[in-house]
Amino acid sequence: MFTGLIESVGEIASMAPVPGGFRLEVRTGLAPDLRPGDSLAVNGVCLTAVAISDGTVAADVSPETARVTSLGTLQPGSLVNLERPLRADARLGGHFVQGHVDATGTIAAIEPEGDSHRVAVTYPRALAANLVSRGSIAVDGISLTLASVEDDRFTVQIIPYTWAHTNLRCARVGRAVNLECDILGKYVARLMNVGQVRPGQ
Repeated sequence: MFTGLIESVGEIASMAPVPGGFRLEVRTGLAPDLRPGDSLAVNGVCLTAVAISDGTVAADVSPETARVTSLGTLQPGSLVNLERPLRADARLGGHFVQGHVDATGTIAAIEPEGDSHRVAVTYPRALAANLVSRGSIAVDGISLTLASVEDDRFTVQIIPYTWAHTNLRCARVGRAVNLECDILGKYVARLMNVGQVRPGQ
């Protein structure tokens, strides 16, 4: 379980194919505090550290993870948001983020607003029931508040601190981003849907 509060921005050191997927290596200052088997959210995707050496963390990406996330679009030099799992005795400053990406979206617009930025992201229609104005969403692992929700896109307001301390500072229109809807909202939507189904239907 994560919070969506990014601890560090790492850099992709290498991407290499392995049987059934690929292995990525991330250069990060968090490496000395990690051990093989530890979880690490990379752009909002929960991965398992398989090797740590010389300031890098290696993790394997399965075919399913590659299919439903944007990790396959990364290249050496790409910046990625990193977060270690939430400790049981820590404050929950963001929202509950599982690191299980629901779908990818696409950055549609980036507009400065004073010192902040308003970012529009298009999303698959299948996520519509889980998105509400002023609700929470994780974009590349960042816990954000939905400023507005339309039929095919939503907007989020990025404050200067978040802009400077995440990979959003290098965001470009057309870039794919990982989206994870609020788990509480997903459970409510599921219960409402199940409640409408009568026995025998």
